[in-house]
Amino acid sequence: MDLGIAGRWALVCAASKGLGLGCARALVREGVNVVVAARGEDALDRAVLELQALPGARTVIGVVADITTEAGRDAALAACPQVDILVNNAGGPPAGDFRQFTREDWIAALDANMLAPIALIRATVDGMIERGFGRVVNITSSSVKAPIDILGLSNGARSGLTGFVAGLARKTVAHNVTLNNLLPGQFDTDRLRGNFAYLAQQQGIDAGQIAERKRTHIPAGRFGTADEFGAACAFLCSAHAGYITGQNLLIDGGAYPGTF
Repeated sequence: MDLGIAGRWALVCAASKGLGLGCARALVREGVNVVVAARGEDALDRAVLELQALPGARTVIGVVADITTEAGRDAALAACPQVDILVNNAGGPPAGDFRQFTREDWIAALDANMLAPIALIRATVDGMIERGFGRVVNITSSSVKAPIDILGLSNGARSGLTGFVAGLARKTVAHNVTLNNLLPGQFDTDRLRGNFAYLAQQQGIDAGQIAERKRTHIPAGRFGTADEFGAACAFLCSAHAGYITGQNLLIDGGAYPGTF
């Protein structure tokens, strides 16, 4: 399927690896010009080289930036001539017992996983409306649908972003500007491995045992891949997805047991 977005410009945050990179790869393959932002310069350089080598690649620009800061967001936006597609993403806050979280921990989680995406939406949505096309995809978490006890910071911050998006998405869709959230379950990423390491330390067992236990509870029988996540993102960014807005798409291999 031709997604109808070749030649558009996308800003993909936290895209040097993991799910962000998976989204960037999918967009590059569709002929989208992509600006990828990340904090780690070495990983970002490797990601840019990989993306530039993909079939259909057009312009790929890497920006070393912490998008949780105003300066980082300004740098990322300055590198993108216009933002037709915005993929919001940021590393999740640490796992732990909520009793141990300080006010500073909560503020950092809100800055990264709620306020930074809102700031980037605010900076780009009016231009999207003026041009009559815009796609915003926020990478949140399956914890928005089914909270994870050790991820209290993430549960709270990402749910706040979800509530904000639900209201704005209904105001912009008449202008062909949509806002949606992708809720990843357990994908084979550094983040997932970090969570397993935390649980292993708490339980005094090997992280591999934790991983195998978690895998067996996924109906698909495996962890997800960044590329299949990216494909879902690319479709939501496509010209064909103009009637989808304010939605939370759970991608978890069937792990969530509910009907709704």
